[in-house]
Amino acid sequence: MRSLAAIVFAVLLLSSCGLFSGDKDPKKNWTVEQFYEEAKDNLDAGNYAAAVKSLEALQARYPYGRYAQQAQLYIAYCDYKQGDSPGVIAAADTYIKQYPNNVGTDYAYYIKGLANFNTDLGIFGFFASDDLSDRDPKAAKEAFDVFKDLVTRFPDSRYVADARERMDYLVNSLAQYEVHVASYYLKRGAPLAAANRAQTAVVTYPRAPATEEALAIMIRAYDQLNLPDLRNDAARLMQDNFPSSRYIAHVGTDKPWWKWW
Repeated sequence: MRSLAAIVFAVLLLSSCGLFSGDKDPKKNWTVEQFYEEAKDNLDAGNYAAAVKSLEALQARYPYGRYAQQAQLYIAYCDYKQGDSPGVIAAADTYIKQYPNNVGTDYAYYIKGLANFNTDLGIFGFFASDDLSDRDPKAAKEAFDVFKDLVTRFPDSRYVADARERMDYLVNSLAQYEVHVASYYLKRGAPLAAANRAQTAVVTYPRAPATEEALAIMIRAYDQLNLPDLRNDAARLMQDNFPSSRYIAHVGTDKPWWKWW
């Protein structure tokens, strides 16, 4: 009996403590508008971490409706401003999956593309390494694909013009990356690997400025491999597409490739 009485007393004591301590969540009765305004105030003040907390609280309390949808885009934006590329991509993917044809979906694609675009200090971050063959321009390729989806699915979006400019930059950069790797292989006595990478640049990015150097590398590589037919094919492409190339004077001569510059 004493044990039972002690348990009852403890329960009553805890209950009374709860009554006198009051509600510890001041936002318990907040409306969706209040959460949204708090998030906006933090965002406008540049307090992006605090804004994300408010936005996540809004979504947890009010998971449906236009405020929850807008909150998802704001989370992506806040993560972008904080340099959190994985966070941006995750938030944008969530929005695209849930609202594939909604107002704001074009922005979700755009900011996802920006996040990939800025990963690893941009495409030229790849050239910081001596061993270029070890670098993987995955983020640049993904950025291009995302911007392409944006341009294709939302041709009238206000973000299309900027996306197209970034796509042009990415094409040129990716082509130059392939040429850098091809040159790296050639200088290290791997002409077959050099020819293959240079050919990738020519086939995949035929209009990029780097195609000229890619063809020159193919000519030199096929010379080293003693493949005259392939060398002559590459030389004809060089003459047809770049008649004023600085490499033209040496095509068909016995001048060693390392003296072409």
